[in-house]
Amino acid sequence: MGRRVVITGMGAVTPAGNDVRSAWEAVLVGRSGIGRITRFDPSPYKTQIAGEVKDFDPTRYMDRKDARRMDRVIQLAVNAAGEALEDAGLKPEAVDRERVGVIVGSGIGGIGTILENHRILETQGASRISPFFVPASLSDMSAAFISIQHGFRGPCMSIVTACATGNNALGEAAEMIKRDDADVILAGGAESGIHPLTIAGFDQMGAMADDSNANPCGAVRPFDKHRAGFVMGEGAGILVLEERGHALQRGAHIYAELVGYGHTADAYHVAAPDPSAAGAARAMRLALQKAGLTPDQIGYINAHGTGTPLNDAAETAAIHAVFGPAAGRLAVSSTKPVTGHLLGAAGAVEAIFAILALTQGILPPTINYRTPDPACDLDYVTQGARPARLDAVMSNAFGFGGHNASLIFARDAESQL
Repeated sequence: MGRRVVITGMGAVTPAGNDVRSAWEAVLVGRSGIGRITRFDPSPYKTQIAGEVKDFDPTRYMDRKDARRMDRVIQLAVNAAGEALEDAGLKPEAVDRERVGVIVGSGIGGIGTILENHRILETQGASRISPFFVPASLSDMSAAFISIQHGFRGPCMSIVTACATGNNALGEAAEMIKRDDADVILAGGAESGIHPLTIAGFDQMGAMADDSNANPCGAVRPFDKHRAGFVMGEGAGILVLEERGHALQRGAHIYAELVGYGHTADAYHVAAPDPSAAGAARAMRLALQKAGLTPDQIGYINAHGTGTPLNDAAETAAIHAVFGPAAGRLAVSSTKPVTGHLLGAAGAVEAIFAILALTQGILPPTINYRTPDPACDLDYVTQGARPARLDAVMSNAFGFGGHNASLIFARDAESQL
């Protein structure tokens, strides 16, 4: 049946916790990492809250000299990758590094470095610009630095599809392994875009929840009738994808198999989802087709679930279109009320949560849901975490520009799972 791709390691840095274990615990109990912005004075802005990563030590997996030269987005990615490698028990010196790749994307890359060096240019002149400005600001540099740090010489690139970036990175990594371009790929996304310019920009679009500055933890309300928008977060999620035979040969623990990947374009609008939800539905159908599964075999969807009026209604419509009668029996939840919207990192972090739901048999809840909306009529797991027997799960990510990407993970029944 060809080369199969499994997940053997996971790492994450999020506003809800600086590793996978703590972030997952926060998701299950509904402990939100969203709060008032501390990185700058948010008082002049309509939205004054965000999901900031707290007490982050970039030197856990990189030395202080490198950390000073890197944008925060790279620091987050490197730390998530370090945790993922440890979790996978994968020692770089013990594998063929020419067969190990890195695919890490970001929606907006090193924007903090860009803004800071622009400030320096305006106030101190061109001679004061950092010599590390250009490499620290490039979107591909998270992948490049991880590759350099560990000597991985396989495929190395960045994928940029806005909020679908993480899912596309994982899906494309799986495709590369299947076509024998690599045996192992570290894949995912990273983002650190909480800055005055980005907050102001999203505010002007009317996309963020600017009605909850006094109640940050309750700001994101996916699928609720009174949902008012998303809240920006920062973080990184990196997974170790591995050819199944390679993983078994080295005795790796296998979390799950990545069995399906579908990606499409709405070709509709730069920011708004197609209200017909046709593109999102096609991505989910393609993922099911590649997985060789029927809709009733999916037990849970980690939804994109941003909490915006248009997105949540469109995603619900897409699920109905794809799953038909099975949609009524399907559990769906959004974890963004806990983490905030991690933009380019969202898909990878939420894929981790979907995999943990699968392997641990527990559904993460959608917190802050209070009032049903007739346009959002699925089972959104609103009464706390719920035990469930799952054989396959889906994770959705949709991005500005009409990017749609869906992943399906299944139990590897033949392994030591």
